Amino acid sequence: MKILPQSMTRSNLDHACCAPRVLCVSSTCAKLPQAVTQTKLGRLTYGRQRVRKIQTRARYGRRRLKRISRTATLGGLFLSFLKIGITGFGGGFAVLSHIRNVVVHERGWLGEHDFIEALALGQSLPGTSAGNAVTYMGFRLRGWRGAALSLLGFILPSMLMMIVLAIFYNRFTALPNTAQLFHGFNSAVVALIAVTAWRMGKHTVSKPWQRILVILSFAAVIFLKATVVEAILFSGLIGIGIESFSQRRLPRLERVRGFAARRQQRIRARLAIRRTKPHRFVGGYLTEALAEERLRQMTDARVMQPSDEDSKQKPDREGGCIDEYEADNTNEEPTSEREPSARAYFLFALPVFAKFGLALSLAFIFLRIGAVTFGGGFVMIPQIESEVVNSHHWLTHQEFADATALGQITPGPVLIMATFIGYRVAGTIGAVLATICVFLPAFLMTLAAGSSFRRFRTNRQMQAFLRGVAPAVTGLLAAAAWSIARAGIHTIIGASMAMIILVILLRFRPNTFWVLMGAGVFRFLLALIVS
Repeated sequence: MKILPQSMTRSNLDHACCAPRVLCVSSTCAKLPQAVTQTKLGRLTYGRQRVRKIQTRARYGRRRLKRISRTATLGGLFLSFLKIGITGFGGGFAVLSHIRNVVVHERGWLGEHDFIEALALGQSLPGTSAGNAVTYMGFRLRGWRGAALSLLGFILPSMLMMIVLAIFYNRFTALPNTAQLFHGFNSAVVALIAVTAWRMGKHTVSKPWQRILVILSFAAVIFLKATVVEAILFSGLIGIGIESFSQRRLPRLERVRGFAARRQQRIRARLAIRRTKPHRFVGGYLTEALAEERLRQMTDARVMQPSDEDSKQKPDREGGCIDEYEADNTNEEPTSEREPSARAYFLFALPVFAKFGLALSLAFIFLRIGAVTFGGGFVMIPQIESEVVNSHHWLTHQEFADATALGQITPGPVLIMATFIGYRVAGTIGAVLATICVFLPAFLMTLAAGSSFRRFRTNRQMQAFLRGVAPAVTGLLAAAAWSIARAGIHTIIGASMAMIILVILLRFRPNTFWVLMGAGVFRFLLALIVS
């Protein structure tokens, strides 16, 4: 039995027994503030990281805006889309791949999602999708002037080229092996559209339901014969439904950023409404006093002028006055000598008036077709054929088929065939009027829709709609490549060329213009060697 020392009393014993517990409690109490501090530091660190990310994005956005302001001038937009108009062979989605290469990769004016928005808006309006997308891009970068210059640069080369082809149409059709040249173009166009669909889907399609929408859009267009507008609207509605169920509430940061963006838009709208003029102009003058003084001077000068009756009389040799009408009639030639020249002028002007009347009727037809036809240039072809060939008999079926083929092989949109039809019907005036009228309704509608579209970009439903549209556009590109391959590639040589060009485009990223030209020239030379 161990005897405790005398100094160890009961109170000391109790204190000694409870000492470890006190130490444990004190150590736990000491660790609590440390844990709270670590939690606060962790939250602060996470918040600082988020702030740094936002600041980095803001700096990147400011640098990008500076770069855009230096390069996206009115002249820069015109020259860039003029280049696309010169090199954009294939029409439709093939031209859109050229636009994406220049606007997104070379110039950096728009991001991938911005390009998808432009493409979705262009597909949802009447007219050609490429022309509407170009108009929206120019409008977003430089307003309505940028939109007008972008569209002008885009269609000007193909319009001039189509006028030249219409002038030499009869000689051009007599050349041998011209069809082989176009077969080479078809192989390159198929590969180009397929590569564009792959790259666009890789950047915009990231969720499983979006991959399913790509397959559904492709199947709907190829097998169910659905239109482009139906596929886009259906996919957008699916995107709204899925995003509404999956994300009931946006994160706080996203809500704050959306609130800030809407507040900035309201401030800009108020500033635009309250924009005051520095001076008040009355009748073209700075103040009312200056306007009244100028009016008094004009009145005095009017009173001092001679009357009209005095000015119409001329003094004769004897001091009298004769009328100006009589003075003019004294030197008048006989009527019989002037009648032949008047008849010659009338007969010379008669064909001009007749062609001008044809050009006006043709302009009204294309204005109506361009305003009510959805789905792109290929959808307009049956309506144009019904008006030009069946109703008015301006062209034969063979000439209209040649116009469609020339619209596909020339750069720019397929709808540029309106220039060829206008020239064949009413000459150069008809070509210019037909081209303007077929693009004008879609241009005005794109400006109106683009101004509203910029306001609703931060809307939750609009963002969900665009997330559904992105896979639909990818599926439509794949469907376009399949349709062109089925209609334009009929031999093993064409299919082999398409596969080789596909590998080259995926591996090396060459210039698409030289790829198209090389494919056409190679097929033409191969046909010459074989024959």
